[in-house]
Amino acid sequence: PDENYNWIDQANNDFDTLIPIASKETKLAKTAEKEQAVFKLYSLGIATARDEWLYDYEESSLIKKVKYFVGFYNKEKIRLFSKSKEEITQEVKREIKWTSELEAHIKRGSQLKFDLEKIKRSLYRPFVIKNTYFDRIVTHRIYQQNLIFPLSGQWDNRAIGCSGTSSSKPFSVLAVKLLPSLDFIEKTQFLPLYQYDNDGNRTDNITDWALKQFTAHYKPEIGTGKSAHKIDKPAIFHYCYAVLHDPNYREKYALNLKRDFPRIPFYANFWQWADWGKTLMELHIGFETIEPYPLTRTDIPDDKARAAGLLPKPLLRAKREEGVIVLDSETILSDIPPVVWDYRLGNRSALEWILDQYKEKIPKDPTIREQFNTYRFADYKEQVVDLLQRVTTVSVETMRIVAKMRKFAETDHR
Repeated sequence: PDENYNWIDQANNDFDTLIPIASKETKLAKTAEKEQAVFKLYSLGIATARDEWLYDYEESSLIKKVKYFVGFYNKEKIRLFSKSKEEITQEVKREIKWTSELEAHIKRGSQLKFDLEKIKRSLYRPFVIKNTYFDRIVTHRIYQQNLIFPLSGQWDNRAIGCSGTSSSKPFSVLAVKLLPSLDFIEKTQFLPLYQYDNDGNRTDNITDWALKQFTAHYKPEIGTGKSAHKIDKPAIFHYCYAVLHDPNYREKYALNLKRDFPRIPFYANFWQWADWGKTLMELHIGFETIEPYPLTRTDIPDDKARAAGLLPKPLLRAKREEGVIVLDSETILSDIPPVVWDYRLGNRSALEWILDQYKEKIPKDPTIREQFNTYRFADYKEQVVDLLQRVTTVSVETMRIVAKMRKFAETDHR
């Protein structure tokens, strides 16, 4: 085996000489002297264990579900409070989604109370925003997202989300400014620019150690023009985001990125990469307001459905070779640039994530299926058309920058 105990698919490169983007040792370090990675804090996205209960496109629908959930839990708490742990597990009514941790809260006597302030906008999947109920008890695992996007109050933060170790899908990265889910891409780890304490005070999350490493390495570049600008922590944040999009980097270190946190090389021309990273980040976190791409829309009435008093049949299907998306039995979007399908996050393109998430699906949870199954694609059709046009622009511009990265000058690793 190699020094990391890998027997097969051994990576023969300089990955271990690059700067760690994050590490357990730095995350747990009690003093700045022991921090030797770019980011101090990192965290998985939230895992609800009950997505159908705690996510919804409509805030009003989410409120109804959570109020039902909270009320049902509190009734069961009163009914079963005197029971043993084993008896609670056997006797609890399964009308809501229980976990062993939620059952344990019955034994502890934990009280749940609906709080409107806990409803947050969340990036559920790439470019797909839903509302979620962000609560320490109801949300199965918040991990350390409360230090990135606080449970209460407002936040002003952004984080780099990248595929977790042992991910089965190709390495991917996407920035967020909203509370993200665990399966945002796959086992997604988030590296924030800032972190918050329990009192809501915000501090830098990029370490002083990282700032010293970058400043020392690029000191020879300081002279005139942009290279004379002082390197700061936001610039390092953007630089890292660009490097993680570099196709040469992803190809060279593909095996390493499946097993370990990314490490960051020093590329020639720091500011070019920082500028690319900043542009990409503004594209990705600002996708809701990006200029829509002028796709061609064709509407042909579905006379058969209309005569039967039915809505058009939702399809949400991509035909890549034809550059077409079939939304439903009435509407087609065409003239989609071929490069759009190359902008992939995990095993889907950005547009395909949207199509997948807006499909009508039968809920797995029986209570949700019987009482709260109100989603209809027709109610969101125009919103989805707009979103697809904007994310087409994001995809085209992202791939344009990535193409420039591939052709860029020789790298300079330390």
